[in-house]
Amino acid sequence: MFPSIPIHEPVLIFALSMLVFLIAPLLFKSLRLPGMIGVILAGALIGPNALHILERDETIVLLGEIGLVYLMFIAGLEININKFIEKIDRSLVFGILSFLIPQVAGTAAGYYVLGLSFTEALLFASVFASQTLLAYPVIKKLGIVNNEGITAAIGATLLTDTLTLMILAVVVSSLEGSLDMLFWIKLLFGLVVFFVGSLFIVPRIARWFFSKLTDESYFEFLFVLAIAFILAYLAEIAGIEPIIGSFLAGLLLNRLIPNTSPLMNRIEFAGNVLFIPFFLLSVGMLTNVHSFFGGGNQLTLGFLMIGVMISAKFGAAWLAGKMYHYSKDQIMTMFGLSIGHAAAALAIVLVGFEAGLFNESMINAVIMMILIVGVISPQIVEIYGKRVSLADNSVTCNTLESDSRILVSFSAQSTYKQLLMDLALMIREKKSSEPLHVLSVVKQDSDNSEKKVAEAEKMLFETINYAACAEVPVKTHVRLRYNVASGIMGAVLENRISTIVIGWNGVHSLKESIIGPVIDQVIRKTKKLVLVSMIRTPLCNTQGITLIIPQGMDHNPGFCSVVDSIKRIAEHTSAPVKAMVVDDDPMKYKEFFDSSGSDISIVFEGIEGWDMLIDSLNARGECQNDLIIIASTHRDTPGWHSVLQVLPKRITTLFKSNLIITYPASEERFDDKTNHNLFLNR
Repeated sequence: MFPSIPIHEPVLIFALSMLVFLIAPLLFKSLRLPGMIGVILAGALIGPNALHILERDETIVLLGEIGLVYLMFIAGLEININKFIEKIDRSLVFGILSFLIPQVAGTAAGYYVLGLSFTEALLFASVFASQTLLAYPVIKKLGIVNNEGITAAIGATLLTDTLTLMILAVVVSSLEGSLDMLFWIKLLFGLVVFFVGSLFIVPRIARWFFSKLTDESYFEFLFVLAIAFILAYLAEIAGIEPIIGSFLAGLLLNRLIPNTSPLMNRIEFAGNVLFIPFFLLSVGMLTNVHSFFGGGNQLTLGFLMIGVMISAKFGAAWLAGKMYHYSKDQIMTMFGLSIGHAAAALAIVLVGFEAGLFNESMINAVIMMILIVGVISPQIVEIYGKRVSLADNSVTCNTLESDSRILVSFSAQSTYKQLLMDLALMIREKKSSEPLHVLSVVKQDSDNSEKKVAEAEKMLFETINYAACAEVPVKTHVRLRYNVASGIMGAVLENRISTIVIGWNGVHSLKESIIGPVIDQVIRKTKKLVLVSMIRTPLCNTQGITLIIPQGMDHNPGFCSVVDSIKRIAEHTSAPVKAMVVDDDPMKYKEFFDSSGSDISIVFEGIEGWDMLIDSLNARGECQNDLIIIASTHRDTPGWHSVLQVLPKRITTLFKSNLIITYPASEERFDDKTNHNLFLNR
């Protein structure tokens, strides 16, 4: 028996939605159009104003609202938080312009052209003074979320929506006759309590949670979802839109969830597959297709609103772009992002309709505007965003190549394998097609060798599952050798490894020269980039990075690969970097980092002598959530100093911070005789 139309069976509604989410984007991508447009138009086609296959009932509305909240949460997570804070004036200026220009132009058009009262004209203008990041999936796909102009546009959305919804609250209160001092006091008090309380409480709870309760990974996902939607609800109680609360939740959790982590992959997957498509479907179902063919007042009104809104938003993007010397492509991408409209515009017009200020023609005109800008906004962002992406990728400094091969080495008894994997995922190029190579070398023992190999295989299988959550392939290697270092070097040579991440437990003995017998041999015998890592606490909790640079490192040809690794670690942890340059000019290294295209937050300080370095570290105080990085190097290469032999031991003795010692890539220095002896022991 065939179901009746419209469909009311929950399972069939969900099945039809999944088909739309699958087929519509694939079809539109084949036409070289953004897939999100396909979902919006499919929603308009099957919605109550066209074929009426589905009703826009409470379930669809609920899922659509969840999708919008989720979209803003992801936007907050993916922003480069250091860059956002450093350039927050850009977001504020563009937000004010993107609100003020449309608000003034719309109020004038409503009052003088449409003959609305001042109150009606004020609310009419706020409909298109708001903005929604409909084209956010496009900039995310292009990888330009952290471009300065794009970051400004994303941050501006927070301000424009806050101001437009404040206009809505004020207008509604004036209609109810309650626009008195008590109203302003309650609104201001609610905002202060919400923002201050969130900033004080959420980061502390999150740091505790990620440090203590990470045994089951799905708990992490549930935790961040709970934070996002609790803050969204509290924002609504405070008198502002829920999307502002979810965006704030993303910003507050930003430093704790690296973009390459398995948790971030889960968050993005759930959003892209389920929540965000329901939001787009819900927007499409609002559209009254007959408005395009019925003519009359609502068609004229719709084109008037679109014309005023596009002109005003373009003016705001152009002014902000000229003020901060953005390129034409950046300005047009900012403009494309700012013309997207959905929830805030609908909320305003529906409240105005219920209050008797607007008629049905106004609702249809707004829906028409939402549909048209929903089509052109992603198109503009797609065209000009590609050019922005190409311009961003034009700056290079001999950094790690996208096809670099990373080897992670640890013993079967290691208790920090997940922390080492997190480090490897951070320094790995996100677009790389190369798998991570994970190695465990078992020291040969005639009695227990088979048992130890089995334990190593079991441990490596766990790393495969962990990396799979981040959609990163893993190749495992188990070696049985009398000499552990030769086993590591064999894997490096056979797999053409370019970067070695190796764990260190910080244990010292009298026989050790620098770090330990195995690691010392690896460092001496390889020309590859090596990161010796003593990671005791999750890197996502890193609050600050201290970088120690010896004199002459700027003349080391491999230092650029070290800079690239540091840059990626800082970007993924969103932690500020303090570079302590020993017996050298800090400005040289500032210029070096600037030339590398780095946009991390970094401060350079000159230190006179190694003793003063230790004194400065002591004066800073102990912080378990700090990360110390020593830019060391091989003996007899630029930047080498004898004190580098004992510095790791001194730091691990004095401090409990995480520690990474970097050894830059160098020219081949194998001694034939030594190399021969090394491999005889394999």
